[in-house]
Amino acid sequence: MHDIRTIRDNPDQFDAALARRGLEPRAADLIALDEKRRALVTELQTGQARRNEASKAIGAAKAQRDEETAGALMAEVAALKEKLPAMEAQEREISGALNAELAGIPNLPAADVPEGADEDENALVATHGEPPVFDFEAKAHDAIGPALGLDFDTGAAMSGARFTLVRGPVAKLHRALGQFMLDTLTEEFGYEEVVPPLLVRDEALFGTGQLPKFAEDLFRTTDDRWLIPTAEVSLTNIVAKQILPADALPLRFTALTPCFRSEAGAAGRDTRGYIRQHQFEKVEMVSITTPEASDDEHERMTGCAEAILTKLGLPFRRMKLCTGDMGFSAARTYDLEVWLPGQDRYREISSCSTCTDFQARRMNTRFRPEGEKSTSFVHTLNGSGLAVGRTLVAVLENYQRADGSVVVPEALRPYLRGMDVLEPA
Repeated sequence: MHDIRTIRDNPDQFDAALARRGLEPRAADLIALDEKRRALVTELQTGQARRNEASKAIGAAKAQRDEETAGALMAEVAALKEKLPAMEAQEREISGALNAELAGIPNLPAADVPEGADEDENALVATHGEPPVFDFEAKAHDAIGPALGLDFDTGAAMSGARFTLVRGPVAKLHRALGQFMLDTLTEEFGYEEVVPPLLVRDEALFGTGQLPKFAEDLFRTTDDRWLIPTAEVSLTNIVAKQILPADALPLRFTALTPCFRSEAGAAGRDTRGYIRQHQFEKVEMVSITTPEASDDEHERMTGCAEAILTKLGLPFRRMKLCTGDMGFSAARTYDLEVWLPGQDRYREISSCSTCTDFQARRMNTRFRPEGEKSTSFVHTLNGSGLAVGRTLVAVLENYQRADGSVVVPEALRPYLRGMDVLEPA
């Protein structure tokens, strides 16, 4: 959510930032709507003040037996009482329209975000690890997985496309991955583990930026709740409508939850395999911090996700997304892309974003600096640490053997009671 006062003070700067996002100028229209609202507010305040003043004057006129003046004042008050509610309704309508316009505009990109139209113009930051070299032809996970318990056919028969039944050895590996990620984030990096609601109201999704613009990407229940597309929604809204003490920051939350996405904009993409599902599990990280600390927190959060990949021995690279590939609420995003030998390419496994005060304004979440009376909006950050299903895919492909078995990464063996190889049925 954007501050109309900032737009009024810096219209050219605002439009220039929108242009980097590939969007048309909006400042002039927003300012015109705001001026109309402000003029109406001024007229309302003047009318209300006159109504109160005239009401008091009626008593004084009657006390002096000045019925003519009292009658004129009573007529004026009656006219104001009839006029003001209509003006109040008009002001609410204009304010609602202005807020709707502001709510539909994405966050402005940070200065260091590269300009570009799509993922082809993202910037490589660093590469970690070497892709494995096999003495056989590497297979994709959808060829390896079925013999280990990745049951695409039963999942589709039960629930339709983009649903998978996970069973047997792969189910154990899936569980181990989620537990390993949670333990790493809580024990090594100080995140507080949370078990959040999976169903939320409209205002929670508005706060993090999924509503109203991206309703078609979500699943809605018959009682007007929404299944979360990511635990970012629940974790970030822990602090909604709060004023936090500065010494409580940063707050760092993590959760392992199912996530539900309609994939409305992904028709024809990743229709095979376990990459893009309607239901999947993900370990999410959320940080709430001060504006001064948010850039360092972004680096720290991304480093946490990188540490998990490193412990698993998976080759990956960090990308800085360009302006045309960032999400709606993000001001800067790092994508971590893991190497998939079966696809002979890197694929996204984590996105870590700083949203500056964009979500905080929508949630009305502030902090009070120590010793100050005034408050400021917090900064919010979120990131995957990691997407469990995609990490499972990466393990299957990077640790595959010629006979169809898969070596278990050493970091996961304690979670599998020492099992070091997944054997095909």
